[in-house]
Amino acid sequence: MTNAKPAVVLLSGGLDSSTTLAIAKEEGCAPYALTFRYGQRHEFELQAARRIASEIGVVEHIVVDLDLRKFGGSALTANLEVPKGRTEDAMTTGIPVTYVPARNTIFLSVALGWAEVLSASDIFIGVNAVDYSGYPDCRPEFIDAFSAMANLATRAGVEGGIPLAIHTPLLHLTKGQIIRHGLSLDVPYYLTSTCYDPDDRGRACGECDACILRLKGFEEAGVEDPVEYNTQVAGKRRLRGERQLEDLERQLSQ
Repeated sequence: MTNAKPAVVLLSGGLDSSTTLAIAKEEGCAPYALTFRYGQRHEFELQAARRIASEIGVVEHIVVDLDLRKFGGSALTANLEVPKGRTEDAMTTGIPVTYVPARNTIFLSVALGWAEVLSASDIFIGVNAVDYSGYPDCRPEFIDAFSAMANLATRAGVEGGIPLAIHTPLLHLTKGQIIRHGLSLDVPYYLTSTCYDPDDRGRACGECDACILRLKGFEEAGVEDPVEYNTQVAGKRRLRGERQLEDLERQLSQ
C-alpha cells in the first residue's frame, strides 16, 4: 500500500461506505478512513466502522468528534421518533426526519481538510441517488457543486496542482447492485451496521428506512443479510458468526 496514492474515504460502518472503502482499495488507493461521532443515536455504527477498517485494511482510521446534537433537527440527533414501516413511495416523497442538516457538506469539508494535509487528490463517499431516503446531499448536483467549491478553496486548486476528485462509485447503483459488487470484493457485510434505531446489543430493527432498503438490496442480490435483527418484521434473520467477531475484537484490543 506504500506505493499507492492516498485517498480519504468516509466510513460510517454501514453497507454503502464499507463497499466504497473496498472499491477505493480495488482502484489502487491507499485509504485513510474518516468516521464521525456526531451524536448519532445509532452510535453502534462506530464499532462497526472500526471493525470494517481493520478487516478491509486502511493506512489510518480517524474518528472525529463533532456533536451535531447541539443543533438537533433530525431523528438521528434529537429526541424525535425514527419512522418505521414506510413504503418505498413514501421514502421518495419529501425529505425525511432522519435527514441530518448539512451532514455530508460538513463531513466532506473535514475530509477535504485531511486530504490537503495528506496531499491527496481523491475523496471517496458512498452516497447513492437510486435506493436512498430522499436526502438532498446524496444527489449528483450536490457532489458536482461541492467538487467545484473544493477546487476553489484549496492550495492545489490555486497553485495549479492535481484537481481534487470526489469519487461516488455507488451513486447510480441499486442496493442489489451495490451488494453484488461488494460481495465480489469480499466486503464483510456481517460486520456492518445500517439501522437507524438498533437496540442496545446493536441488533437492527428491520423497520426503519435504512433497514428496509438494505433488506430489499439483499433480496435483489439473492443472498441473505448476515446481520442480526431484533424483530421478525425483516423476514430474514441470521446470527453473526460470534466466534469470528470475538476473534476480531480480540485483535483490535491488543
